[in-house]
Amino acid sequence: MTPGSTKKGKRRPVSLPDLDQAKSAVLNTLSSTDAQRGYRHAIDEFIEWYCSEPRFSFNRAVVVRYRMYLEQRKLAPGTINLRLGAVRRLAYEGVEHGLLSPNLAAGIRRVRGLKKLGVRLGNWLTAEQAQNLWQAPRNQGTKQVRDRALLALLLSCGLRRHELVQLDVASLQQREDHWAISRARRVICGPCQFQAG
Repeated sequence: MTPGSTKKGKRRPVSLPDLDQAKSAVLNTLSSTDAQRGYRHAIDEFIEWYCSEPRFSFNRAVVVRYRMYLEQRKLAPGTINLRLGAVRRLAYEGVEHGLLSPNLAAGIRRVRGLKKLGVRLGNWLTAEQAQNLWQAPRNQGTKQVRDRALLALLLSCGLRRHELVQLDVASLQQREDHWAISRARRVICGPCQFQAG
């Protein structure tokens, strides 16, 4: 007897422990800590919503209702699509662990995301604004030099704050007359675009 079935052969609703098991399986397939964090957040949010709603089964209709819920929250299409992607992955792992039938998972995977219309909005810095930000620490004291170096790494390498905090001196290497940040023999940042001055 599979975890998702009863003695009469009817499937029971997917329970919270089932979803937690599928969530752990999804997170174990991801090697990037950033991807794990994003998927964990998306799956936790779905599980919280799923457990707060009256439900019969984790199926396509439930995921369509979840998409409508996300749309009502006025989230961006990219955010909604990311959350739906995590739910699809949850369904896939549910099949792998015998929690869902392949037909139910196929229905869930067919739930379409939203079309992204127009240009992504946000506060994007122009090259001039980035240069001004980098030059903001004006004094030549130790702290200002440090701040400029940190800003240069953030702006030119596209590092996240936590990635910058985790850097150590061993990650910095000189290659072909340029400084680079490498992790596990993979260069994640090429030469700096800002000239010292």
